[in-house]
Amino acid sequence: MLILCKKLPFLLFFRLNFCNFAPMKQAMILAAGLGTRLKPLTDTMPKALVPVGGVPLLDHNIRKLQSQGYGRFVVNVHHFSQQIVDHVARQDYAPMVHISDETEQLLETGGALKKAAPLFDDETPILIHNVDILDNVDYDWFARQHEPDEDAVLLVSRRKTKRYLIFDNAMRLMGWTNVETGEVKSPYPWLRSLPSTAVEGQEGRFHLFAFSGIHSFSPRLFPLMERFPDRFSIIDFYLSVCHRSRIYGCIKDDLQVLDVGKLDALDKAEEFLSSFTI
Repeated sequence: MLILCKKLPFLLFFRLNFCNFAPMKQAMILAAGLGTRLKPLTDTMPKALVPVGGVPLLDHNIRKLQSQGYGRFVVNVHHFSQQIVDHVARQDYAPMVHISDETEQLLETGGALKKAAPLFDDETPILIHNVDILDNVDYDWFARQHEPDEDAVLLVSRRKTKRYLIFDNAMRLMGWTNVETGEVKSPYPWLRSLPSTAVEGQEGRFHLFAFSGIHSFSPRLFPLMERFPDRFSIIDFYLSVCHRSRIYGCIKDDLQVLDVGKLDALDKAEEFLSSFTI
């Protein structure tokens, strides 16, 4: 077989080996939201097509991921869904994109992923990314942080917030807390019984990090979603299964994220994009 391969044209040899050893990376771009914070722009267009520097947000995200090795995309649609479908059809990346139609009902982050399950390859982790987020993440690096035996990897930082994910010393997900209200969510009853102040005070046993909304999801988790309703949050899903799944946090201390879901952020977006290189 090796002798035969050496006789193949170089390009065909490369493609055969690429298919065998480097599965195509895949991503889901969450683009179904109503974009109410971007009104009046979203009175006539979906937020995925709101331009930054003359380029729609959807294109910014897909082009960036393309440049870092991603070649399969699922985009969910709801608000002005046909505009997104028509836009994608005109792009050179169109063959790489599959549309998950949520026109009848918005399904939230977990429900959107569950509905889109048949559109993904079963073997490769799925990067989940909001269409209205711009960031300085090297996604080739982030893909490598997802080890084969891990079910999900959540990108986190030390950003100050009132809502944190709770991890143990191995950075395995344990729960969630609101440090203002004292609420704790966890599948572990003993952790739920602790007020958030107690969780915060046990540094060395628990670690609190802010979730970026960016995560890598193994298709192995899809069967665990079967008991969930059509509409649910992905964080609620992770919190309900983290005691029997391998869900970890990945810290990026220099993480920069700009939520372009608000009008005042649009003015900053172009400068933000030019302020860093991957």
